[in-house]
Amino acid sequence: MPAAPDSRPERERAHEGGDEGAISIEEIEDAVVDGDSPLPAHTGTARAALHHRTFRIVFLGAFASNIGTWMQNVVLGAYAYDLTHSSTFVGVIIFAQLGPTLVLPMVGGLLADKVNRKRFLILLSIEQLIFSLGVALVVLSPHPSHVLLVVMVLLVGAGSAMFGPAYSAILPGLVGREDLPGAISLNSAQMNASRVIGPVIGGLLYSAIGPAWVFAGNAATYLFVVAALMMVTLPAVPQMAKHASRWRELTAGITVARHDPVVGRCLVTVFVFSLLALAFIGQMPVVAAHNLGINLSKSADYGILYACFGAGALAGAISIGTVFAHTSKPMLVRVCLVGYSLSLFAFALQSSPVPADVNVAVTGAFYFAFITALNTTLQSRLQENVRGRVMALWMMGFGGTVGIGNLLIGPVVEAVGITTVLLFGSVVALGLAWYADVRTPPEVQVVLGAELAQ
Repeated sequence: MPAAPDSRPERERAHEGGDEGAISIEEIEDAVVDGDSPLPAHTGTARAALHHRTFRIVFLGAFASNIGTWMQNVVLGAYAYDLTHSSTFVGVIIFAQLGPTLVLPMVGGLLADKVNRKRFLILLSIEQLIFSLGVALVVLSPHPSHVLLVVMVLLVGAGSAMFGPAYSAILPGLVGREDLPGAISLNSAQMNASRVIGPVIGGLLYSAIGPAWVFAGNAATYLFVVAALMMVTLPAVPQMAKHASRWRELTAGITVARHDPVVGRCLVTVFVFSLLALAFIGQMPVVAAHNLGINLSKSADYGILYACFGAGALAGAISIGTVFAHTSKPMLVRVCLVGYSLSLFAFALQSSPVPADVNVAVTGAFYFAFITALNTTLQSRLQENVRGRVMALWMMGFGGTVGIGNLLIGPVVEAVGITTVLLFGSVVALGLAWYADVRTPPEVQVVLGAELAQ
């Protein structure tokens, strides 16, 4: 399936190795998209993104690592609930995991725009490996310290909070702006494929060998992303003007958001959505135990529930780079928010596992189709010299506010019940469908960091 040599950009020809590269692309595409027939690599699609060798390597390394991450995530919430039978403690653990994303992405984004991104990402992967082992060691104790467990999870979360914006910032350089929608779609797809595979493995291992070995297994998977990064060369980062103040450099993402109404609205949408409409993700153990009657430590049903959510999320994410590759992303944002609102409302009322599995898959599909379309809209408006810092704000909204939401919602769940909290989230999502108009105003001059570089 190789393209004619004179019709491909030089950077793509340099990355490919003839027929062997073409076979590898087809195999990966079959695994991700489940397609049997070769399709033309139209610009901006998932297939076009996979034509870039560096992207393929980093994509597969991140996929392997994220499987381990979701093994740990699904078991960590269940273990916290089994340990204390408290939705408040589950909220504390989720906050420790995601709370650092409220602050540290700005630091990580600044460093990602200033230092060697490859070395930075490798260092952060090793940091997360070390403290994931720390989580495993705490859990191995016959009387695990709740405080020490929270500290270890917090340190893993700190590394993840800085890793996120740096990793997001490298994507356009791996594929070019024209293939960015496909790369973002595939990146969301691998994250959500790992949501399918990781929870199933984690749920089975939790009851078979215990949580400590699941956490140790997650630590080992960071070696995949380290190996992938060591195999590739990442493009250099354009630098801002030397006379810019330290504070201006740190807050460059906020400046871009203030000048570009689309960037600002994208960020407000993801902040509010993650804070108020995503309680069911962190509180999934509570939903499973209270609403669905699932025994978390003795049944595979909890892992299956999470895997169904991940399967739906995978389908939703990859649809943006395949079926909807050339559909208006701003329109998809609003349509998917309405779909998410309705499906979350139905999920909140379920009382048995099998219907809930189907419902949560639909909810996951709308959720990640919305997030992927919104992320694509945002990234298409950014220049390289500020991308890391704007994406830091995205990570703060996408992850950090989920932690705050769970910290606040834990006591609320104990007071009014998980069903009421989920129904409230459904109403919030419906309101955001009205607010999230992220079309480019025709009269607005897009600010992509050029002003900051002067």
